[in-house]
Amino acid sequence: FTPSSFLRTGQLSNVDLNEDVRELETELPRPYPNEIPHNEKLLSLKYESLDYDNSENQLFLEEERRINHTAFRTVEIKRWVICAMIGILTGLVACFIDIVVENLAGLKYRVVKDNIDKFTEKGGLSFSLLLWATLNASVVMVGSVIVAFIEPVAAGSGIPQIKCYLNGVKIPHVVRLKTLVIKVCGVILSVVGGLAVGKEGPMIHSGAVIAAGISQGRSTSLKRDFKIFEYFRRDTEKRDFVSAGAAAGVSAAFGAPVGGVLFSLEEGASFWNQFLTWRIFFASMISTFTLNSVLSVYHGNAWDLSSPGLINFGRFDTEKMGYTIQEIPIFIFMGVVGGILGALFNALNYWLTMFRIRYIHRPCLQVVEAMLVAAVTAAVGFVMIYCSRDCQPIQGSTVAYPLQLFCADGEYNSMATAFFNTPEKSVVNLFHDPPGSYNPMTLGMFTLMYFFLACWTYGLTVSAGVFIPSLLIGAAWGRLFGISLSYLTKGSIWADPGKYALMGAAAQLGGIVRMTLSLTVIMMEATGNVTYGFPIMLVLMTAKIVGDYFVEGLYDMHIQLQSVPFLHWEAPVTSHSLTAREVMSTPVTCLRRIERVGTVVDILSDTSSNHNGFPVVESNPDATQVAGLRGLILRSQLIVLLKHKVFVERANLNLVQRRLKLKDFRDAYPRFPPIQSIHVSQDERECMIDLSEFMNPSPYTVPQEASLPRVFKLFRALGLRHLVVVDNRNEVVGMVTRKDLARYRLGKEGLEELSLAQT
Repeated sequence: FTPSSFLRTGQLSNVDLNEDVRELETELPRPYPNEIPHNEKLLSLKYESLDYDNSENQLFLEEERRINHTAFRTVEIKRWVICAMIGILTGLVACFIDIVVENLAGLKYRVVKDNIDKFTEKGGLSFSLLLWATLNASVVMVGSVIVAFIEPVAAGSGIPQIKCYLNGVKIPHVVRLKTLVIKVCGVILSVVGGLAVGKEGPMIHSGAVIAAGISQGRSTSLKRDFKIFEYFRRDTEKRDFVSAGAAAGVSAAFGAPVGGVLFSLEEGASFWNQFLTWRIFFASMISTFTLNSVLSVYHGNAWDLSSPGLINFGRFDTEKMGYTIQEIPIFIFMGVVGGILGALFNALNYWLTMFRIRYIHRPCLQVVEAMLVAAVTAAVGFVMIYCSRDCQPIQGSTVAYPLQLFCADGEYNSMATAFFNTPEKSVVNLFHDPPGSYNPMTLGMFTLMYFFLACWTYGLTVSAGVFIPSLLIGAAWGRLFGISLSYLTKGSIWADPGKYALMGAAAQLGGIVRMTLSLTVIMMEATGNVTYGFPIMLVLMTAKIVGDYFVEGLYDMHIQLQSVPFLHWEAPVTSHSLTAREVMSTPVTCLRRIERVGTVVDILSDTSSNHNGFPVVESNPDATQVAGLRGLILRSQLIVLLKHKVFVERANLNLVQRRLKLKDFRDAYPRFPPIQSIHVSQDERECMIDLSEFMNPSPYTVPQEASLPRVFKLFRALGLRHLVVVDNRNEVVGMVTRKDLARYRLGKEGLEELSLAQT
């Protein structure tokens, strides 16, 4: 383990980014000045941590002691009410997306279908192609413009961002109302625009935003304060509700409440307790139920609750489609294929994303790229349908928009069921169409084209999920696999292609996103069949093991490409040789317990050290006494103190300062004003400020001999933001923050240290 030449271990060196990248990437040609150099071996300093750990200062303790048993019970009831509201609203948002997409996409496909039918008879089909491509590109243009120019955080599926938020990283703008509006409109437009995307992933982000908004009882974007739920205005409570929102999103998307809870547990929260599980499950159930009842009323059968999620795989009958013991090796083999294909998908997407970060970083270029992808998707679909000679009888088939093209009367083109449809419907068709509905050639060509289209689409500046495209690719090659099996076994009874389509879909999705536990349960709940639990689990495990051998999962990869200081479950395996002394940042800016206001303002205004937590040490510089650690105070708290002018003149220190309540801190949360906006006059700079009742008097500390895994465990399990390192006389020697721990990572050659950059 050798630290890089420009990084002295244990010290944060704010290297100039360009110089830094030049050292790391000398082989990169630089023809264009408009290229943004990017390197995944960096950690960005622009991301802050959440204060998940409560600051137990005197104000907090006084308030908690004042609250009696009944008041605690009302707080608990409020939590349940918030969870119910999260569930209801997430379900309603999902309904809105579903109904709007269904109507708009139906309109588009009807227009194009009439046009194609008209021109098939009298020639001139190129006009239909132009119409389809133009419709797609124009719809996607609107969806891309709102994302690129109004709220770039709403791009993609939002799962990596929510993962980071639940891990304890504050991603700017991620849970704002504006993000929710752009996300919902963007996902409707991109699905209607015919891109290879699904509307399931963004539901998770939408649920999280709804949860963050409701639990605060006010909207900072709309400048409205409803004066409710004020107790929950802190990161601790907000993050717990966000994990409930994410779970409600999964459950509305797939009709899988248990899967939602497990998703929050597996992908998200770094902190977890039993009460939280039960509340999250409640929110998920409510969200599925809301979606179900509203959609049932909308479809006209009010008492029949038959659509629990946005995607419904339909029922798999056990009698028709059981599996035997000799099929298990076949399923495992499918898992291997899924892992390899998933790894290929991720590797291609990685290079593409690197290219995008470097060259396509202007919003107008991003919109142009999105329109290009939309037009190409339509063109590919059209050409594939045009060249396909795979005709199936129309009797007894459940095709929504049957295209006849060059087939005989009473027949339709089966390539069109795959391309000329929303992806969700195509997946269900691949699962449930009777054997013989598809020609193997059709499926093979479809898989190949859709694989590259989906890979190109993920990471565009549109709101879109990767769940459904992965399922669709997997279902297509799985069905192909099933058909070839029944050829080999001369049409033996157990090779039903629908069953293999399901396993292929699970293998492909597992190979791309690498979720295990939650994905098994989601697939089981979405198919409504428990018997497939075991094979699905085997397939997903195999896909994950095989895929991890090559590259990491798609979401982790995008988190890494954004240089987010993400903390995994455990410290790197070989890091026992490092101690807190080598990991910590020094020197630490400390404040005295009674400090001059001018000093505080200067420290906060200093842009070179953008610290957020300051250890408070004993104020009398007596030779006999050590300046030991007395507490820790946060930048946000100091700003509130300065804003309310809580200080006294130097001469009469025995005067009482203005009393602040905890409410003053909560009202300023979450957007504390910057220090530049607070005016402090020259006379006020000479006043003194007493920090004793605002600082946290019992911050977590570690001795400097503690090993890195030990420090990591403490930091990660308690969701800390600052961990003070002290020597044996309780003097502050350093500070461990999230970046110091996230810097160490297992690379190919062993432990590697990332450098920090101010981007």
